Amino acid sequence: MKQLLLIFNLIATFFQYTPVTYAASDPLSMPNNKIGIHILFTSELNEAANLVNTSNGDWGYVLIPIQSGDKDLKKWQSFMDDAAQKHLIPIVRLATEGDYFNTTVWRRPTEADILDFANFLNSLTWPTRNRYIVVFNEVNRGDEWGGSANPTEYAQLLSYATTVFNYLNPDFFVISSGLDNAAPDQGTDFINEYTFLRAMNQASPGIFEHIDGIASHAYPNPGFAQPPSSRGTQGVGSFAYERDLIKQFTGKKLPIFITETGWSSDKVPTKTQAEYYRTTLSSIWNDPDIVAITPFVLRAAGPFAQFSLIDQSGNQTDQYLALKNTPKVKGSPMITRQVLAASASYDNLPEKKFKTETVEKPTKTLSQQLQATFAWMMKL
Repeated sequence: MKQLLLIFNLIATFFQYTPVTYAASDPLSMPNNKIGIHILFTSELNEAANLVNTSNGDWGYVLIPIQSGDKDLKKWQSFMDDAAQKHLIPIVRLATEGDYFNTTVWRRPTEADILDFANFLNSLTWPTRNRYIVVFNEVNRGDEWGGSANPTEYAQLLSYATTVFNYLNPDFFVISSGLDNAAPDQGTDFINEYTFLRAMNQASPGIFEHIDGIASHAYPNPGFAQPPSSRGTQGVGSFAYERDLIKQFTGKKLPIFITETGWSSDKVPTKTQAEYYRTTLSSIWNDPDIVAITPFVLRAAGPFAQFSLIDQSGNQTDQYLALKNTPKVKGSPMITRQVLAASASYDNLPEKKFKTETVEKPTKTLSQQLQATFAWMMKL
């Protein structure tokens, strides 16, 4: 693996200075149903569709995390096929797993994780041309980055991810991590998100030129309890402050994905939350740069139950109904294939096995030789 990474690093260095043409389409250039939902399990697609594709809506979004140890091809291809059937656009967030030696933190990802994720996710047939990938989660928190937040490491890994994913398939749409918008500047345990973004740009100048979109965790902070009228840097409008700061680093217009948001039912009555959603969707979140809004979370227990849109008895909450009844548009994303019939069978699909590709023979130019070498490495 060390030899593989060394060879790839040489290739990545070459491509940093080689113009790359990206083929992912602009999701804001076509009719777009920005309403979505954050789910935790692949089995929740039917409930997700009943929420985001109602009130005249079609092709809403669904965000789901995938952990590094969960690369089951049969499971995830079935997920993509079901998403196609139900007219849902997947957003897949990369995740590692709890650190073996410290279960209070998530393991810090490596370049090997990026290669593994890219190879696996490229093996899947996606329902839409754009393959939305969020590169990890709230990386300005130490407990989400191996115990010690590090903007330099994240910027470098994000740059590496854009190179790998877009080389494998230019339809990958790489989105930066959503950040904890309430994190203070507290050493490496927590880094304020705006401090973190500045440090990323300083460590890797031009990093925001290479990504395709920005993820925002536009929670109503402090305390997951503030009304929409609270327009501070920690509130439901925090995405705009993030966007404006990043615009100082790049002239590229980056679309916004609000991949987490929501009020706490421990602090805000559900009927009040419903009103907050209606107000925010018609005002602050009615921003032309927003592609998707996926509140956290459709269904959860334990500490996340306070954010669940379906309660512990299985009932739809007031905030669920507010989102369901929000007027929507019929999205028209670029589709890669026909929606599968409900009777499609997956019995013969192999599990945990990557798609193989034919390795081209090296040709005389350096670029073609590097491409052939890269294709060979993807099979190791």
